[in-house]
Amino acid sequence: MFPVDPLSDVLSLLSAKSLLSASLRAKGDWSIRFASDGVKFNAVLEGGCYLVSEGSEPRWLEAGDCFLLVNCGTHILCSDPSLTPLSPSEVFGPDHVGSIHADLPGECLFAVGGRVTFDDADAGLLLDALPPILFVSGKSREAAAIRWLLSRLGEEWDEKRAGGSVAADHLAQLLFVELIRVWLAQAETAAPGWMQALNDRRVGAAIRLLHGDPARNWRLQDLADAAGMSRSNFALRFRELAGISPLDYLLRWRMRLGAKALRSGAEPISAISYSLGYQSESAFSNAFKRITGVAPQQYRRDHQMATASARKSESIFGKPDA
Repeated sequence: MFPVDPLSDVLSLLSAKSLLSASLRAKGDWSIRFASDGVKFNAVLEGGCYLVSEGSEPRWLEAGDCFLLVNCGTHILCSDPSLTPLSPSEVFGPDHVGSIHADLPGECLFAVGGRVTFDDADAGLLLDALPPILFVSGKSREAAAIRWLLSRLGEEWDEKRAGGSVAADHLAQLLFVELIRVWLAQAETAAPGWMQALNDRRVGAAIRLLHGDPARNWRLQDLADAAGMSRSNFALRFRELAGISPLDYLLRWRMRLGAKALRSGAEPISAISYSLGYQSESAFSNAFKRITGVAPQQYRRDHQMATASARKSESIFGKPDA
């Protein structure tokens, strides 16, 4: 059994799923402007190109380099930043495979891209902790696993073997996790938040305890002892890194778990309350309303109504094309 891992906890809470969705081969002079809503990732498997994003200098990418985009508006991939970009609809066919000047001699760019989907209710937990563009160099020492994943992704995309689509999506999921791991290993000046706190050896040990047993009646001294610090120094260090106190972190994590349980099924609110360490349903309800602004029963009812409305719309208009 793996030890408690808060990052895995968060990704599970968000139902995070990575899907490989497009590939691009290009030679000669070319430029494409992409929309960057949501979370998308790109990886260069062969050749090289420039990445141009708003407010940043053009960045040269080469084989092995990857980047993650988090709600950053638009970005351009190109051979030359001075070129006028095309729209994706002018390049990519219905199979999401793009090709530009593929018959020209010279080195060919081969890049793949995909998207990451989340449970929207908790997406901010991760998205607010990440920068608009997370770049990982294929040359970095920490990127060995990424280099292997990119090699396998290229093989799955090119060889079109049975089960290749599923295999590629699983590789993309691993790539997404590795990108965050490498970024965490390299990040030194990230904004306060749970990721920065998790990356600290002593504070991270305390966070792992909280995630391992969120129902326990944790005392500040228990957590400080696990971190090997005095209670006052631990509380100060935790707030500096996470932006909130240790017990407020525990409260908010409990409420996120409770909210997902309310959305996921018909489990009695009393059972959810006890599973999160509350001795009464009213104690949980008061805490939940204080954090979310609504009572648990109303939260569940609102979610059920929204889900039913979405299903009704699908039944009337049909599901949109994938």
